[in-house]
Amino acid sequence: MVANDTSAEIVIERVEGKAGRARFVDLGRSFAARLEHHVPQLRSEQLELLDPDKNPFFGHGRVQLFIASRNGGPVGRISAQIDEIAHTMPPEKGFGPGTGMFGYFDAEDEAVAHALFGAAEDWLRAEGMTKVLGPISLVMWEEPGLLVRGQDHAPTIMMGHHPAHYAGWIENAGYALVKTLYTYELDITKKFPPLVQRIVQSGERNSRINVRPVRKDEWDSEVAHILRILNDAWSDNWGFTPFTSEEVAYAGKKLRPVIHEELNMIAEVDGRPVAFMLTFPDINSVLARIGGKLFPLGWFHMLRWLRKPRGSDMRVPLMGVLKEYQNSRMASQLAFMMISEIRRNSTEIFGSTRGEIGWILDDNKGMVAIADTIDSRINREYAIYRKSLGELQQMAGT
Repeated sequence: MVANDTSAEIVIERVEGKAGRARFVDLGRSFAARLEHHVPQLRSEQLELLDPDKNPFFGHGRVQLFIASRNGGPVGRISAQIDEIAHTMPPEKGFGPGTGMFGYFDAEDEAVAHALFGAAEDWLRAEGMTKVLGPISLVMWEEPGLLVRGQDHAPTIMMGHHPAHYAGWIENAGYALVKTLYTYELDITKKFPPLVQRIVQSGERNSRINVRPVRKDEWDSEVAHILRILNDAWSDNWGFTPFTSEEVAYAGKKLRPVIHEELNMIAEVDGRPVAFMLTFPDINSVLARIGGKLFPLGWFHMLRWLRKPRGSDMRVPLMGVLKEYQNSRMASQLAFMMISEIRRNSTEIFGSTRGEIGWILDDNKGMVAIADTIDSRINREYAIYRKSLGELQQMAGT
């Protein structure tokens, strides 16, 4: 895939069009295949995320892809992107005016890495950006951060997997750590601590509270409830950008196949949805078995797994409680009641033994407290970096 002469000139190419996006994705897949515990993803899904005609991100964002070559062979890639919605968010929450991002970063060596960073930064400067965050591919809701701890085991659904040495290359290019994201794992066959059990029992005695499964036969309205709560509950979090109506519809369509009613809960107070918790069976377990390929027989294994993902690990990627209930006794009741119900269903119906929560911001005290209270432990750590942008420099090879 690559040339070994590191003294040769590095050429940076701007990638355009369908064929260019395919080259970009395939290059990333070849880098990922080198990693221990790598799980090959569906190529069609990776292509769709970069397709302006399919991913609604492009309705408010723009992206430039780059591929680095040496001696005629590809040696790295990076994306540079701008999200206009992110520019409307408070700067103290991570984004704000003038913020660009980089993502989809892979490089053969540090010289290639720095050439790619230079290309992405120059493009962002030319677009009027004054700072850059990354890696974020393409937005915080997809695969944010660089894996800096946890390479010793496979990632779960919708979590990135990167070599440890990338961190040093990013830092040596002038980037500073700005935020850390954690995932937590736990043995869900064990009962929760007595404190959690008491909180759940107190909530169950409250006639105002009702915790119920998500209703797939009312999926569109359920998605609307979930996204309404999410946009409110997460609005003060670092890195938050609200979902657009187009993104709500897109997310609902993409998530429906992995939704099992028994694993996804909505909590109501006085009949009004005020909290939710989503749980996805880890599709990476079947992707690893089929090598990320649906043909010739991968689709059969995938469909069978989707119907009943028996023994699968479970990941809780999202939960939220309306801000008006946060920091209240009822908020802890709602959260632990949903967690308790999902844990019970995961073990009794699906035969699961392991759960994962996250990602969680390192300064999200409420979620960190929940993770600690149910005796989970940090198993993966992701870093997001930031750099101020100076004057425009000349891009190599463009």
